[in-house]
Parts: sequence; structure tokens; C-alpha cells
Amino acid sequence: MGMGNIRVCVVGAAGKMGQEVIRTVCRKSGMELAGAIDVAAVGQDAGLVAGIDRLGVMIKGEAEEALMQDRYDVVVDFTQAEALRQNLPHYLEHKVSLVIGTTGLAKDEISGFAEKTKKAGIGCLFAPNFAIGAVLMMQFARIAARYMDRAEIIEFHHPQKKDAPSGTAIKTAEGIREERDIIFEDHSTEMVKGSRGGVVGSVNIHSVRLPGYIAHQEVIFGGEGQTLTIRHDSLSRISFMPGVVLAVRHVAAHQGFFYGLESILDL
Repeated sequence: MGMGNIRVCVVGAAGKMGQEVIRTVCRKSGMELAGAIDVAAVGQDAGLVAGIDRLGVMIKGEAEEALMQDRYDVVVDFTQAEALRQNLPHYLEHKVSLVIGTTGLAKDEISGFAEKTKKAGIGCLFAPNFAIGAVLMMQFARIAARYMDRAEIIEFHHPQKKDAPSGTAIKTAEGIREERDIIFEDHSTEMVKGSRGGVVGSVNIHSVRLPGYIAHQEVIFGGEGQTLTIRHDSLSRISFMPGVVLAVRHVAAHQGFFYGLESILDL
């Protein structure tokens, strides 16, 4: 990529995360909103949809059409898993670097995704959570796992979230398992099916979906005579934006597949 602003295209532009990304890109030096894609609000000005001034960037309904018409350096995709599956071949064909915040993909799908992006020679950062505090929570959970006997996760999200448990909860549990996977005998008999939540490794995960929440997670560790709770709260979607900006700048300058924001942070 030559000198000048990073030309960003936001996919899922009419969604809450997409709107926040648009507002952020417009505020940041060194990047500009060059495109917006969403099946909703087609033909409307992306700036007006995001609640800011008119930008002269109209929302297009099809990624294929937008990529053929315009040149983008980085696509930021916060859509649903099915939309991402449909759009990926077009991203690869046009060799546009990617920042992906879509969750709900299986682990083998993400591996296939990594292979395809590497083969295409583009930069791609795929993260279940872009809040730097959430990344630190996962890192601290890894440290705690070395010393505490067992962990459970409770994650809280808004009711519109499509997947349960969250990608962050799964990634946290996988990190704990990598540090110390303890076989734990659960003596509880579930009187109501699912009471003990889902299990990843030795970690039970409980998903709460209620109005008023955005994205929150508690990792509760138990040891002899003590507990330790590590909690992160995203009080606004703006909490994800510093991480998105870091990711955009990184993939614009680096080829390869990066999983999780921690892969580009010095932790």
C-alpha cells in the first residue's frame, strides 16, 4: 500500500457496531471511509445512518458489487456468520485486507479462513473481542489458571446476540485449558437441563441474554478457602474502537493471519 490514508470499507454499516466504526474512522487521522455495505439502508448516506454529517459514501447492498466498483485497503466486517461466509470469496478475489469481528464460526472454519487469507497474500485480523480490557481479562485468566483449582465463566450480552456462548467466553476457556486442563468431577445432578451451562475443557460457561447489557464477562476461579473473580465490562460499543483502529492499521501494513487482538499487542 502506498502513501495516503487507509481506505476503509465497513461491512454491516447500518448495524450498531458498523455505525460506531464509521464514526471512529471519520475521526481518525490516516484513514478514511471509502465504502459501506449493508443489506439494510441501501442507497442511504453512511454518515447520516451513523448519526454524523453526510459523507457522500452511499451504502451498497452487495459486497461483490462494491468491491468491483471501488478500491479499498481494508474491509472491517461486523456482520453475521452466514454473511461473512458469502462475502469471503469476494474479499479474497479482490485481495483486500480484513478486520473481522464476526463471531459464531466453528474452530475448523476459522482455521480454513486462516489458510485462505494466507494463500491470498492479504492481512487478516480475526478477533472475538476488540476491547483491550477484554483481552487483558483473558490474559489474566491464563495466569490465574496456573494457580487456582477450577474456573467457571458467566458472560452477559444483549438479547440480539446470535451466538451463545460468546466467542470471548470460548476463547477464555480455551486459554485456561491451554494453561492447565484439570479433570473435575461435577457431582451436581441437573434438575433442569442446561443448569450447569456448556463446557469447554474443564470450564463451565453460563450465558445471560438480557436487555440493558452490551458485553460483559466474569471469570470466577475457585481454590481452597478462596475465590478470585476477573470481570470486564464494555459499557459502550466505543470500548471496541481503539482495538479496531489498531487492527486496521496493522493489517494495512502486514500480511498474514492474526487471531485475537493480543496477537498484535505486546502482552
